[in-house]
Formats: sequence, structure tokens, C-alpha cells
Amino acid sequence: MSRIGKHSVKVPDGVEVAVAGRTVTVKGRRGELSRTLPDAVTLHAEGGEIRVTPRGEDRRSRSMWGLSRTLVNNMVVGVSEGYTRHLEIRGVGYRAAMADGVLSLQLGYSHEIKVAVPDDVEVACERPTAISVTGADKQRVGQIAAEIRALRKPEPYKGKGIRYQGEYVRQKVGKKKE
Repeated sequence: MSRIGKHSVKVPDGVEVAVAGRTVTVKGRRGELSRTLPDAVTLHAEGGEIRVTPRGEDRRSRSMWGLSRTLVNNMVVGVSEGYTRHLEIRGVGYRAAMADGVLSLQLGYSHEIKVAVPDDVEVACERPTAISVTGADKQRVGQIAAEIRALRKPEPYKGKGIRYQGEYVRQKVGKKKE
């Protein structure tokens, strides 16, 4: 029995939910998201809340029950509040700048790296060493942040690179002179 799936999703004011078969569409002030859910669950939208129920008692239905409820909740939270991932840049000479929808990164390579930012995600540089990725779709925000981080992952000896805010990078001991 799913402990997450049992709870209904509360729909805040200003958010519209439309259910058509297996497809759920959520509109809010931060945009519109749509997703087709697995056929193992059914959706019921009534009175300011959405309830997800499994179609059967088999293992797949129970697995999809909690997943579907979480996906719908992420959509509702995304269009009402949005999601943000913060990235930190550490290293001498490492910096980022945002101009005309293109993120320019100087990460110690011989060239500058330019990343085109998609329309559904906003990228901002508060400081030259801080990047924030914001959007309505939680999966998309996380994916863009992971792609930026992958350009120069934090290395274990000096900790230089791009890391998530608050991420702990375990430092290794380097060579010792005797």
C-alpha cells in the first residue's frame, strides 16, 4: 500500500487542473504543464484537490500509484511556486555570465564555454560565481542544472569546479613531500 499515493494533492488558488483520460494539464502563473500518466492509475479532480487511485492490486499499479501522485504534485507546485537549483563555482578565474539567453562559462579551459538556455527555464547569475536555474518543471530544472554542473565537476583534490549549493565534496590527500 502506497503511503504517498493515499494523500490527495491540494490545488492552490490560481491553479487550474484539467483531466482528460490519462492526461492531466495544470495551468498557473508560472506556465502550463501537461503529462500523460500510466494506465495503471486513475485520476479524480474534485473540489480543489486531485486524488490518484490504482486500477488494480498488482505490484505495477501500486508502484505507479505513488509515482503518479508525486508527478501531479510536482506539476501543481511547479506552476504555482516553481523550482530553483543553485550552483556554486569554485576556482581561481572560474566565472559565469548571462547575456542574451546564452550562459558564458570560463572554467579553466583554453576556451569559453557557451550554453544556450532553453525557453522553459530561466538561468540567472547573481554573482560571477553563482548560478540559479529556475522553472516550472522540476525534472527540466534538475536536468539543466546537471548539464551545467557536468561541464566541470568538482575535483577531489582542491574542490575546484561547479557544485550544487550546499554540496559536500570530499577532499582527498595529495602527494606528500618527505
